[in-house]
Amino acid sequence: MTHRIRVRHNFETAHRLPHLGGKCVNLHGHSWWAEVSVSAPALAGDGTVVEFGAFKKALRAFVDTHLDHGAMLGADDPLAAFLLEQGSKVYRFGESAPAEAERYARDLPHPTVEAVAVMLGRVAEDLLGRQERAAGARVTAVEVTETHVNTAEYRPATSPAARERSVERVLAAD
Repeated sequence: MTHRIRVRHNFETAHRLPHLGGKCVNLHGHSWWAEVSVSAPALAGDGTVVEFGAFKKALRAFVDTHLDHGAMLGADDPLAAFLLEQGSKVYRFGESAPAEAERYARDLPHPTVEAVAVMLGRVAEDLLGRQERAAGARVTAVEVTETHVNTAEYRPATSPAARERSVERVLAAD
C-alpha cells in the first residue's frame, strides 16, 4: 500500500519567455497554483507520511519569499538586471543565476511552466529531506498550473540513486 499527501499553494508571479516568440515574449503575470504530492510505502509511527504543518510551512515560505509578487526570468534576460536595480523581486533561471535559492533552476534556462514544476519539485525534495517523515517518503509529483487551461506535471525519478544524483546536482551548484 502507498500513502500520499498533497500540499497546494498559490502565488502571483510574472514571467516572460523571449526564446519562444509570440505573445509570451512580453512580461506577463499569472495566478499560479502548485500542488506537491509526497508518497510513502507505509506511515510513520505517528500515522503520517510527513507532518503537514511543517512541510506546508516550509514550502509556502520558499514560494512566498522567492516567487510571490515577483518575476521569474532567465538569468541572461536583460529585464532581470533592470528589475533588480529597481528593487523588484526576481527569481532567475539558468546557469548564471547567482543567488543561493536559485540553485534549483540553474540547469533550467527559462521559466516555462514545465521548468517551474521541476524547480518546485527540487525545492520540495530538499525541504522534505529536512522533515521528520515516514521511511521511504519522497516527492512523487508536482503539478503547476499557470492558467485555468495550462498545467505541467513533473514526476521526479523513482529510483533512490537517481533521486540522490538529482539532489547532488542541485547541492553541488552551491
